[in-house]
Amino acid sequence: MNWGMIGAGVVMGIAAMGSAMGIGIAGQGAIGAWKRCYLNNKPAPFLLVVFAGAPLTQTIYGYLLMNTMKGKAAGADPATQMFLLGLGFACGLSMCMSALAQGRAGAAGSDALAETGKGFTNYIMVVGLCETIALFSMVFGMIAA
Repeated sequence: MNWGMIGAGVVMGIAAMGSAMGIGIAGQGAIGAWKRCYLNNKPAPFLLVVFAGAPLTQTIYGYLLMNTMKGKAAGADPATQMFLLGLGFACGLSMCMSALAQGRAGAAGSDALAETGKGFTNYIMVVGLCETIALFSMVFGMIAA
């Protein structure tokens, strides 16, 4: 059994789970903000979709790292395989947590933007900061693999 290949699959799977949960959290915030806009006869900003969809990128990062790890796992010695398994779990979890944090920040950004109509740039910067953790995990994982 090639544990490195399992690690490659794990990074993709865990990152995708984080994306799904983060999108769910941010989506709930966007839907709630739109509802308040409709109740108050205010225009509902379509821009809230940006906040709701932001956690999707962690799935892409997991996929990219998975491909790198698959190449390294093919024919790897047992110690390298175990390292790749651990790397898959660690990077997958960090991408998952990044997506969850991004979802929470996106939900708060949706609420604030719908309420005030101001501050999109500030809110998206915070969402981007959450994204940075996943980017670091992907790049450092690619370097380590």
